[in-house]
Amino acid sequence: MLKIIDQTGCTLGQYLISLQMNSKQKIRTIFLYKNYFQEFFLKQRYKVKEKIIWTLDLIEELPRISETYLKHIENTDGLYEIRVHQGSDIFRIFCFFDQGQLVVLMNGFQKKTQKTPKKEVEMALKIKEEYENERRKHNNARTV
Repeated sequence: MLKIIDQTGCTLGQYLISLQMNSKQKIRTIFLYKNYFQEFFLKQRYKVKEKIIWTLDLIEELPRISETYLKHIENTDGLYEIRVHQGSDIFRIFCFFDQGQLVVLMNGFQKKTQKTPKKEVEMALKIKEEYENERRKHNNARTV
């Protein structure tokens, strides 16, 4: 189960969001890349945070995830959106898979139009590329 740990008086970078396993077996691990997700998450109302956590728990625990909660974004190379509904509000959190089961969380936003804004998709693709470049550099450094 995803737990929020509030560290009063710390910087945003030090703010901890800890992924802790509950009694259910995890199928996937969720990884937070840099501060992109945290910056989005911290701005949300308590009820929205609860719904985000509930949705992330589903993604970690279910072998198959309905498109109601996780959907591939058309015309992208492996970019997905986590779909969160709280009351009449709709939120999206971009992510992608790494090593098959690791879900990397990136930027999020509140959806106010029918279509996902192109600007948000472009930002997510840029973050995904940044992650992949860092990972490639890290892997190359280990093999030298």
